[in-house]
Amino acid sequence: MIPRELLSEIANKDQTIRAWSFLPEAAADSAPQEPLKGPLAGMTFGVKDVMDVRGMPTAYGAALQGVAPARFDASCVAMLRAAGATPVGKTVTAEFAVSAPGPTRNPWNLDHTPGGSSSGSAAAVAAGMVPMALGTQTGGSIIRPAAFNGVIGFKPSFGRVPRTGMLVLCDSLDTIGWFTSEVALCKQVANVFFGEATPIESRSHQARDTLSGLRVAVLTSLDAGVLDASAMDVLKRAAESLVEHGAHTEWLEEREFITAALSLHGGIMDYELARGLLPVMQAEASALRPQTAAVIERGLGISAASYLELQQERSNLQKAWAAKYADYDVILTPSAPGTAPAGLTTTGSSVFNRTWSLLGWPCVHLPTAEADGLPIGVQCVGRPLQDLALLERAEDIHRVLDKRKRKQP
Repeated sequence: MIPRELLSEIANKDQTIRAWSFLPEAAADSAPQEPLKGPLAGMTFGVKDVMDVRGMPTAYGAALQGVAPARFDASCVAMLRAAGATPVGKTVTAEFAVSAPGPTRNPWNLDHTPGGSSSGSAAAVAAGMVPMALGTQTGGSIIRPAAFNGVIGFKPSFGRVPRTGMLVLCDSLDTIGWFTSEVALCKQVANVFFGEATPIESRSHQARDTLSGLRVAVLTSLDAGVLDASAMDVLKRAAESLVEHGAHTEWLEEREFITAALSLHGGIMDYELARGLLPVMQAEASALRPQTAAVIERGLGISAASYLELQQERSNLQKAWAAKYADYDVILTPSAPGTAPAGLTTTGSSVFNRTWSLLGWPCVHLPTAEADGLPIGVQCVGRPLQDLALLERAEDIHRVLDKRKRKQP
């Protein structure tokens, strides 16, 4: 059970931020409780409202009526419970985790977007309501809100975290990840999901104990979209700092690849999303906002034959890039075009994230600085299935790059 005083504190903070779609009314008194056991004992966390938590409704950020509480936890929630952690409530998501934003506001500046679709999870961690929150990413729904809210955001390799009990709309893209304030806690959560390091990851850990000799590919990905001056400056300074600490960096551009990746991601996402939400459109179309309905209509226009061609091209791209970047330890690249945009009608652009969602590679956002009073940072990408190796390096990299004067709003 959750102490009443903790729920009260969260509810008070949430009056302006609106990170939560559901918080339980009943809670334990402050009397001593049976101590929890496990590597995450005592940790509280939020759950994006596309994943089930027993006893709590799952409404997917939509205007659904009469939603009953879930009977079982999603597998990822159950695994965290088994490790001693306790879910506090459901965090706001964009409608059906697409693009129509929820009511969440950015804790750093309430007039700026918190990003999406995992807006509530990122904002709840940034505001100090919970130390960790689960999110999902199909395009950029973990890395982008992590960047806009100034927290650690981790998207694992595709398939590393079980999705049972989650609304899966894009079967070959949807990935469960999480937000934390520090890389160390992010690693602890990863250990719960991944267990022991794979042989590949173990070899990687032994090979690089420090930044000395770290091989870093720096990708500006400018063909993905416009990178503003502050984001480019942060990326350049990050690369320079890594060199100062012994890393080897190489600046690369992949114009044709980026263009192809974005096109493939868009087609695959639209096709899968449309069919995933078709039952909702048929049964309760009034629950869909115009932005969501437009995506469904667009995706239904893509044929099954075209979809198979897109997936084949994607497979070819994955193989080519796994080979091409096999000699690099980390890819350093932008997390977002800049700081969180003003306004609450959109969740911002995910163009600098979609490539890695398409490839299924692990990536982590590292907040490193501020620009105009808003957080900004960089994205580190690892090779497929080397999630723990990426997080080990990310902790060392963040220690070097983090120049923030304050870590929470």
